[in-house]
Amino acid sequence: MGLVSLRSLPPSIKQYLLITGNYWAFTLTDGALRMLVVLYFHQLGYSPLNIAMLFLFYEIFGVITNLIGGWLGARLGLNNTMNIGLGLQIVALAMLTVPADMLTVVYVMAAQALSGIAKDLNKMSAKSAIKTLVPADAEGKLYQWVALLTGSKNALKGVGFFLGGVLLTGLGFRGAIMLMATLLGIVWLFSLVTLKDDLGKAKNKPKFKDIFSKSRAINLLSAARMFLFGARDVWFVVALPVFLATTFGWDHWWVGGFMASWVIGYGIVQSIAPYFTGKRQGKVPSGRAAFAWASYLLLIPAAIALTLHFDFYIQVTLIAGLLLFGAVFAINSSLHSYLIVSYASSDGVSLDVGFYYMANAMGRLMGTVLSGWVFQEYGLEACLWISSSFVALAALISLKLPHKG
Repeated sequence: MGLVSLRSLPPSIKQYLLITGNYWAFTLTDGALRMLVVLYFHQLGYSPLNIAMLFLFYEIFGVITNLIGGWLGARLGLNNTMNIGLGLQIVALAMLTVPADMLTVVYVMAAQALSGIAKDLNKMSAKSAIKTLVPADAEGKLYQWVALLTGSKNALKGVGFFLGGVLLTGLGFRGAIMLMATLLGIVWLFSLVTLKDDLGKAKNKPKFKDIFSKSRAINLLSAARMFLFGARDVWFVVALPVFLATTFGWDHWWVGGFMASWVIGYGIVQSIAPYFTGKRQGKVPSGRAAFAWASYLLLIPAAIALTLHFDFYIQVTLIAGLLLFGAVFAINSSLHSYLIVSYASSDGVSLDVGFYYMANAMGRLMGTVLSGWVFQEYGLEACLWISSSFVALAALISLKLPHKG
């Protein structure tokens, strides 16, 4: 019955559902893998900075992949880049199934490099594909589809964080990785035969030099995105889970559960972000909205840092504050995700989207390294002050974005 219903859907809806399902499956393994690596290596006695270094190649290769992946998507088709991403993630997971004594820092960094390439190929392909499925004059629909894809992905990433903690407790590191690789392999085989062959392929084959955006709006939005995501990851990637485990004494279940709840809530808010940013008035957001929402966001990590400094009900204020940060950050992220797809050229959309997510990956790289180093040297409070400063920079850059929706 489900297959019959799927076949009766319009081609654009069918492809959207296939892309979203593919993206969901990948995201579950990506979130679970991140939590598994953080908790497992913390359990082995690694310092926060060393744990951050395990993700260094993940983020570095994410930068490179987004820059080159957009060009590949425009030449090869987004179906191919999406499937390549899934295949590489399976290889990365398989690499981590070796005996524990082989899991050296360099080896895990290499596996994470492959995972970083895989994640950003998959994400770039999914976000770019939506532009090709929505009519040019349907900006409101485009915003809703982008928000739904992004929000649902992040909700499932949160589920992945929770699964990572549960699987580590129940199956151990190696058993959890083997299960994820097997299930993702089934999804990959299905994806190979169902995605449309020419999805997102540019009519005019772009040259390699075209990977750098010539659009002022896209360059500005990319710079704002870099600082926005650096502001999240500077406390989220390493500092927060280690802080929860050491200062509050939480076990794997509690840490994974809180991180999961944060990302699930963040994803839900992303999905409904259009209702907060103009849909009820029949409007789509502009650069002015990006500035306004970034301005709201910058106050939150500063306020949390002050509560830590004055030792004011730390557990309650930290958790409540970070949940509020997640909600406002989600609206900022959803706004940005819509604006890049809206600004991007229809022919070879993946070039512009790839360049933008290269900046996103730069922000994650910057945030990840700082999360380990700053937390180890100065603590969570310093991470939060840096977070607030980065959001302020994102807000200032957003002032220069086009103000017409």
